[in-house]
Amino acid sequence: MSIPHLLVHDPADNVGVVVVEGLAAGTEMLCVVTHDNTDFRMPVSMDVPIGHKVALRDLAPGDTVIKYGQDIGRMVAPAKRGEHVHVHNLKTKRW
Repeated sequence: MSIPHLLVHDPADNVGVVVVEGLAAGTEMLCVVTHDNTDFRMPVSMDVPIGHKVALRDLAPGDTVIKYGQDIGRMVAPAKRGEHVHVHNLKTKRW
């Protein structure tokens, strides 16, 4: 297997984490689900920095974001499958 671009920790996750430097728009990412070591491929539609999230499906404002099998916040702006998810479109539910 090649080196993965994106890690998804739990099958319930709707975002994955970029694990390579310089992930460029248009890259066909190798995505690995660490829970069971399965993999899939998906294009990324924008440049995304290492450690940031990518939507695994279309996410709308109000949707709960699941990472590591846990609720990490809600979408405040949309992100299509393959787009960057970060502080510009995701906020905590704490406040």
